[in-house]
Amino acid sequence: MNTLVRKIGAIGIGLVLASSALAQEEGDPILARGKYLVTAGNCVSCHTRPGGVPFTGGLAFATPFGTLYSTNITPDDETGIGKWTAGDLRRALHEGIAPGGRNLFPAFPYTAFAKVTDEDADAIYAYLRSLEAERYTPPGNSPAFGARWPMKIWNKLFFKPAPFAEDKSQSAEWNRGAYLVEGLGHCSACHSPRNPAMAEIAGHAYAGGALQDKVGNAGPVRRWSAVNLTSAKEGLGNWPLEDLAKYLNTGLSAHAGSFGPMNDVIANSLTQLTKADAHAMAVYLKSLPAQDSKSAPVTADQARSGEAIYKDRCSSCHQSSGRGGLFTGPPVAGSAVAQADDPAALINVILYGPETAKDIATGSWETMKPFKDVLSDEEVASVANYLRGNWGNRGRAVTANEVARQR
Repeated sequence: MNTLVRKIGAIGIGLVLASSALAQEEGDPILARGKYLVTAGNCVSCHTRPGGVPFTGGLAFATPFGTLYSTNITPDDETGIGKWTAGDLRRALHEGIAPGGRNLFPAFPYTAFAKVTDEDADAIYAYLRSLEAERYTPPGNSPAFGARWPMKIWNKLFFKPAPFAEDKSQSAEWNRGAYLVEGLGHCSACHSPRNPAMAEIAGHAYAGGALQDKVGNAGPVRRWSAVNLTSAKEGLGNWPLEDLAKYLNTGLSAHAGSFGPMNDVIANSLTQLTKADAHAMAVYLKSLPAQDSKSAPVTADQARSGEAIYKDRCSSCHQSSGRGGLFTGPPVAGSAVAQADDPAALINVILYGPETAKDIATGSWETMKPFKDVLSDEEVASVANYLRGNWGNRGRAVTANEVARQR
């Protein structure tokens, strides 16, 4: 029902456009700006099905209520947004309402896009209008999405549209970062917990969330966790600003490399932003107040149970210190993934490997092999608990049942 539960499209689909549109873009600063903003919003990842023409939609979003498909946003009159006006797009972005008064589902993250300025919305409209019109109708949504009127109630309860307002007490860079993170970047959509109605819990913004996405390029859909982005110890508290900026702009830093659902965000959006904008986003993220986990940490006995497996299977790359090495593996000491309150991403990495994207730098680290067919559910839980209870890491205990659900 929202980007929290989206199933993101294939890596490396890029922005494939008609040559006429490219020629227009090169000579028109509005189109160039619109393309940059569409990239910042990572629109291509959600509006492109695997193997499909970019922006024609048809990508399946796995939700607790059924499957929802993204829409065609090329300027085709019949199946896309060819008949939309600039005002129509502004209303969709700011209010979640399509032409004719049809309520959109917040898989289209209008709850964040409401912060996009009218000027930027119009540039986005101009760029989308410059694309080649492609006739394609996505599959029908699951029956639960047949009625749109419930969204009127949902919006009244959980959506308070407001344009972005600069904080005059902060720097211009901080405000630019806030605009990108809170608006087009819609980072909170995946990195915040949700209530039973699938609305973000504002009081715990950026404290970590969960989503449904594929495992591997063509693998099954599984639960994934999105890490805590606040300055909590189990979040980004130990990340230097420059490391975070580098990660956002390249997918790699001394603290972590991109994998799983984050690959599309890095490859199709963040790597294409300017270094200045990536740095501004890092500045804003580093300013977020800590949202610490309230869960009881793994006990010493639980952590100790996975020590032998770690030494046998993991320490050659991640080292006994947990700090990894330049030519071996990333650090697990201080890792936001290892400490996440929801262990789904950590379990997936252990079971299936990190599944790094071929078009994102991975440095000189060894490629981690999957342990799905090597370790039992109990063994995976044990080694996960070792990772979550050593070197100062603080994460709750992982159970064998949680591992089983990820297989």
